[in-house]
Amino acid sequence: MNKRPLYFDYAATTPVDERVIKVMVECLGFTGNFGNPASSSHVFGQQARQSVEQARRQVAELVGATPGQIVWTSGATESNNLALKGVTQARGTGGGHIITSQIEHKAILDTARQLQDAGVAVTYLVPDAEGLITAQAVSEAMREDTFLVSLMLVNNELGTLNDIPAIGQVVRERGALFHVDAAQGAGKVAIDLGQWPVDLMSFSAHKLYGPKGIGALYVGPRAQQRLQAQIHGGGHEGGLRSGTLATHQIVAMGAAFALAAAAFDEEKATIVRLRERLLEQLQSIPGMRLNGSPTRRIPHTLSLTFSEGEFNPAALLASIAFSATSACNSASNTPSHVLLALGHDARSASRTIRLSLGRFTSEQDIDQAVQLIKAACTSAPAFWQ
Repeated sequence: MNKRPLYFDYAATTPVDERVIKVMVECLGFTGNFGNPASSSHVFGQQARQSVEQARRQVAELVGATPGQIVWTSGATESNNLALKGVTQARGTGGGHIITSQIEHKAILDTARQLQDAGVAVTYLVPDAEGLITAQAVSEAMREDTFLVSLMLVNNELGTLNDIPAIGQVVRERGALFHVDAAQGAGKVAIDLGQWPVDLMSFSAHKLYGPKGIGALYVGPRAQQRLQAQIHGGGHEGGLRSGTLATHQIVAMGAAFALAAAAFDEEKATIVRLRERLLEQLQSIPGMRLNGSPTRRIPHTLSLTFSEGEFNPAALLASIAFSATSACNSASNTPSHVLLALGHDARSASRTIRLSLGRFTSEQDIDQAVQLIKAACTSAPAFWQ
């Protein structure tokens, strides 16, 4: 049996934590908590509803929201679609202006382009040299008819961290709504929606050791009457997202978020230590470049570009599970739109790898990955000069 590759692709997805699997399985089968949460007339449905609401509290507690502000979805992609399309359609008038950036996830960019085709003006902000979107850039792009700004908390390819409170203040002063894609930030960045000027925020369970197929959208007070449902039929989730609630997935997401809250400080310190160990050992490779801000970032995700020579990222795939770009770009085999926005050409983008660390990364994994990467860089004339 072939040895499994080292796993360095936590930004694409995380394995479900065994403790999360346990509570998830308990909601399956006749002896489990299998009832329909909407069936309030009997104990099976009542127990399922109680578990769903406990999970809603667990998600809310991690991000500083109240439980009633959490709407269940199938993941961050659906949450992003609900936020952008829901706010646009709820206006009841055509036109208007949205601000986003060139380095957002495809779930935002493709949705924005669809709205653009329907007559909405969209500004795609260019990141600065460190891969950040600044409050000043947002302020300068605001127009009289700007009704929504949508920016990510943490970039999924670079790991860079936008100053969301500062940006949100600018947006709120101008009367627009502010949506934040926090799929890569929840559990890694301290989020306080009770204090942050954010109106909508998207989450995904599978980025935080929960299962795929479940996520949530935070809907703040300013957005509650300015959001139109995209899925109809039954009026679930306050009328914002109809469909029978998947108790097992929801309970698992709640457990995953609760675990992240309990271990937040310890896990962050561990990831920082592992990141420093990785970078320290890779510094000896001539011409290696860290993409994005060296300081305004989460420690979990690193985008590294290597010099020309014999380095071939594809040669590492048998031994290291990593991404050359985001998972959505990998599927289309196109250069990373994030790296292109930072000034890379297709050639340097092709010599870039994203390494993302997580809960189960060990020091041994780091050391082995370093040796494998160094072996792929046997000749490295300085490229970034």
